[in-house]
Amino acid sequence: MDLTSLERLPMWIGGRAFSPSTARYGEVTNPATGEVIRHVPYANGADVDAAVAAAAAAFRSWSKSPSLRRARVLMKFRDLLDRHKKDLAKIVTQEHGKTLADAEGSVTRGMEVVEFASGIPHLLKGEHSDNVGTDVDSWSIRMPVGVCAGITPFNFPAMVPMWMFPIALGCGNTFILKPSERDPTLSLRLAELLKEAGLPDGVFNVVHGDKEAVDALLAHPDVKAISFVGSTPIAKYIYETGARHGKRVQALGGAKNHAIVMPDADLDYATEAIIGAGYGSAGERCMAISAVVAVGDVADSLVERLAKRAHKVTTGPGDAPDSEMGPVITCAARDRITGLIDRGQSEGATLVVDGRKPSIAGHPNGYFVGPTLFDRVTPDMTIYREEIFGPVLAVLRVPSLNDAIAMINANPFANGAAIFTRSGHAARRFEQDAEVGMAGINIPIPVPMSFYSFGGWRNSLFGDLHVHGMDGVRFYTRTKAVTSRWPDDGSEGPGFHMPVMG
Repeated sequence: MDLTSLERLPMWIGGRAFSPSTARYGEVTNPATGEVIRHVPYANGADVDAAVAAAAAAFRSWSKSPSLRRARVLMKFRDLLDRHKKDLAKIVTQEHGKTLADAEGSVTRGMEVVEFASGIPHLLKGEHSDNVGTDVDSWSIRMPVGVCAGITPFNFPAMVPMWMFPIALGCGNTFILKPSERDPTLSLRLAELLKEAGLPDGVFNVVHGDKEAVDALLAHPDVKAISFVGSTPIAKYIYETGARHGKRVQALGGAKNHAIVMPDADLDYATEAIIGAGYGSAGERCMAISAVVAVGDVADSLVERLAKRAHKVTTGPGDAPDSEMGPVITCAARDRITGLIDRGQSEGATLVVDGRKPSIAGHPNGYFVGPTLFDRVTPDMTIYREEIFGPVLAVLRVPSLNDAIAMINANPFANGAAIFTRSGHAARRFEQDAEVGMAGINIPIPVPMSFYSFGGWRNSLFGDLHVHGMDGVRFYTRTKAVTSRWPDDGSEGPGFHMPVMG
């Protein structure tokens, strides 16, 4: 293939496709075939400056526009997303590899946040107190922050950006999206649909790139807020660097999500749920189940069921109608995952299902890892301590619910966890005592709806506020308190003493 003839993606700045000044480009591959399909520019400081300048100029009028007018743009955008959902899913599948059904589902979950943000006039209402002092009233108003930026991961090129920018725009901010350079095309399509929905030029911008672009956004004085989703080391770096430059930051990091299976659980239901949560999207979800905690004597039966179902999972290209699981994102990701499987074996875990060398007809160069299942994993093993971010399930055995909860609470990650049980008492114990940001009861992936907030605890979140829901509104607004009095002409002034109400 002549790589020089491949498409070079633009950026999106000021309401149009923008030719960057950078000379650096990266390769975008189809992970099912291993082929390079297009090139993506890596923004330099000048490109970031251009995007920030466009966003700052647009902020002056967009922030003053009525909230209802902003909401109507989002409503039109939501309708366009629905109309083009299948085409958007195809873009995701081509560059990420996940199945079309999974890709379409992720677009739908992003649409839910757009729907939530369409109610922004109600969400921006402040509080009012009448006559706090003689003829004095007080109230609060929510005001936009300014130019905001989102730095998003490869695993959800549609959903995660839409956790951020619809709420930011609805609150009156302007936005710069820095998507993953591994699957960047979808972000440009979102920009086109926003323009079609009536969004003014410059309100939403897209810059591609790597660390150089990220660092330019973190240091730019006109960027007021940064949202990030990715690995824990980078989340910590984003948080510390952004805060040092005076920005508000929400940085969501990695995860090691546990699923507790109690002896009284419906094992057929739990097995199917765990298989989907562990192997769906090839395990490349921040909410994927990777650690299965079998309580008491349920372990042997559970492992037998998991192994039987794992062998039946159909692995193949994401656009094949019978595929349940597609490839992982890159060759490097595949090699890292298989290396961790090697490590699990060498450290003494029992490899029940080995997915290191799947045979995918017609796709010898694809980045595939098959479903993998370990048993008798212990907390000191690498495959438990590290976030694998691949289709690998690790079963740990504990004698009691207390031990299972203690294991979750001792883990440095605290994103999400689930329990499978028929016992209301056990479920409530788990709900109250598991120290995680999101908990599921007979729900393997407890991603909350858009009107609740998404985020974890401990090393899974750096910052005070989660994404979407009311936390999103709080993050993208500043509160101003107003105190007002309208005295009659000739009334005595307040004097030199500290004003006292009442």
